[in-house]
Amino acid sequence: MNFRRIAILLTAGVALPLGAAQATDLEVTHWWTSGGEAAAVAELAKAFDATGNKWVDGAIAGSGGTARPIMVSRITGGDPMGATQFNHGRQAEELVQSGLMRDLTDVATKENWKEIVRPASLLDSCTIDGKIYCAPVNIHSWQWLWLSNGAFEKAGVAVPKNWDEYVAAAPALEKAGIIPLAVGGQPWQSAGAFDVLMVAIAGKDVFHKVFKDKDAEVAAGPEIAKVFKAADDARRMSKGSNVQDWNQATNLVITGKAGGQIMGDWAQGEFALAGQVAGKDYTCLPGLGVNEIISTGGDAFYFPVLKDEEKSKAQEVLASTLLNPATQVAFNLKKGSLPVRGDVDLAAANDCMKKGLDILAKGNVIEGTDQLMSPDSQKQKEDLFSEFFANPSMTPEDAQKRFVDIIASAE
Repeated sequence: MNFRRIAILLTAGVALPLGAAQATDLEVTHWWTSGGEAAAVAELAKAFDATGNKWVDGAIAGSGGTARPIMVSRITGGDPMGATQFNHGRQAEELVQSGLMRDLTDVATKENWKEIVRPASLLDSCTIDGKIYCAPVNIHSWQWLWLSNGAFEKAGVAVPKNWDEYVAAAPALEKAGIIPLAVGGQPWQSAGAFDVLMVAIAGKDVFHKVFKDKDAEVAAGPEIAKVFKAADDARRMSKGSNVQDWNQATNLVITGKAGGQIMGDWAQGEFALAGQVAGKDYTCLPGLGVNEIISTGGDAFYFPVLKDEEKSKAQEVLASTLLNPATQVAFNLKKGSLPVRGDVDLAAANDCMKKGLDILAKGNVIEGTDQLMSPDSQKQKEDLFSEFFANPSMTPEDAQKRFVDIIASAE
């Protein structure tokens, strides 16, 4: 073995004997297909391949809403992959309860995941009946407003510092032929934007009362009415987006065709791929510049139960590799997300990532709605806001009534 190969293995931080002795191909399914996402996935594949195994990429085009049913169908249908992405939360709960997902408790205990994974809620989301069933890989926060500095310069107005200034600048953007707010047509985008508006305008306590406590009375109250008013402003500002995928909406901001986008920190990967610099070419406002709180959603990998002994051992290697410090840094710098390890060096982080790290360090965090609500309740919410953003005749009052019904029956 040459010295270059040894150096790669040492950089990956994975023990050579385990990786080399059980070398095999392992299919990994995920829905990371945008340019920035693909660059991040390549870092995971490189780290796993350095163990002597081979990452067989099973990317599924589209959003998680498109990919998850395919993944679940394969697992329940007897054609499991080696590992698969799900979001932090309850998306794999039924698969675990059916005995179809592998218990990773031994790996997690051996590598002290409970000591290194922060916040603890991420590993809690992987834990069912005291056993750990997934390897969290990142912290993705939804609560960001991404602004094109060039678009506001063209419109002759200052780059907004908060949501109210942004709404006030919308007419100037429209006059300059710029879409004020880019929103793609996928239902999760409009539903996510509403959740972000709720945290920014109504605050953390109200957010928890609605999504964690399922308090229908609060959902029907005046604080949420203010959020629906803001959602109505967002709907008006997004008229003319005419794109479907989230990264297409991000590209409108990158190219200055749109003034801004409410989107999770994964948008950073697209800005980075386009060579744009945070603070120079674009501005990021956590909590919409109103309430600097971030959610600790994100992604984890689950490992279906396999009959093949070599592939089962390779699963353990992959789980370990995903939490390896070097892998965590390389992947998250490309993905735009924060690492799940609290002990890694992110000196290379850009201005926006540093803002997120600072908020995380202060503990100004909330759980993502994927962690607080069942997939069925999430789907109902997505359907509502997809219709709300697409149908101007639906009043905020009518939409709020439907929202209350969803919360009242939510699981």
